[in-house]
Amino acid sequence: MQACSAVRNFLMTKGIIALDADGVLLDYGLAYASAWQKAFGTYPGERDPLAYWPIDRWEVERVEGDRLDLLRRAFDNEFWSSIPPVPGAIEACHKLAAAGYELVCVTALPAEFRAAREHNLRLHGFPIHLVHATDNVATAASPKADTLNSLKPIAFVDDYLPYFVGVDAAIHRALILRGITGSPNAGDLLVHTDSHHADLLAFANWWSQRAGDKCRYQLLLLRNHAHDQRRPPSTDAQDAQTRS
Repeated sequence: MQACSAVRNFLMTKGIIALDADGVLLDYGLAYASAWQKAFGTYPGERDPLAYWPIDRWEVERVEGDRLDLLRRAFDNEFWSSIPPVPGAIEACHKLAAAGYELVCVTALPAEFRAAREHNLRLHGFPIHLVHATDNVATAASPKADTLNSLKPIAFVDDYLPYFVGVDAAIHRALILRGITGSPNAGDLLVHTDSHHADLLAFANWWSQRAGDKCRYQLLLLRNHAHDQRRPPSTDAQDAQTRS
């Protein structure tokens, strides 16, 4: 009975997992091509499917002045409400939610688009009902750090290495290593991460296995403890007979 109760308590107190949106839940890199088409009327060809940055992935040029303003206007509420999911991300979230974790999204997006992002996630069926928008300000620490340190999730998953700087080391920091070409996810800042994964589904499978091992270990300890308590105390005579 004690073992079953402990397992139930373990399952009920798993806590929060905080997830980035672009590159983890949603395929911003793919959606970028649609924004380019909306701004300039032409859907770009794909230059390098393994590029980290959209400008390297698609056959587009760097723009400035009026053309840059035109492109920026394409990133409107409609855009942020209609980004496709990363393959496997929905499955990963349902796996984590079914295991008892509360999922929240912490995204470096201006607050004016928070509702659009939330709508986008719900439209795809993500089991995420709370979105924190931290904007993307240039600071020494991650713009997400204050929010994360206040939320105190047990894990934080992101695909951009600088966003782990300043995040409490008590939070498990999982880096998604996507987009080999031009990736910023290398170098000294890796000390701010705890694990690396190919995508969110790979993280969810690894995390579930890790949690299962922990639960089985706790159950084993409880069974051993219960066995010790049921064992009758030995007398001196019994000890002497055992030693003879």
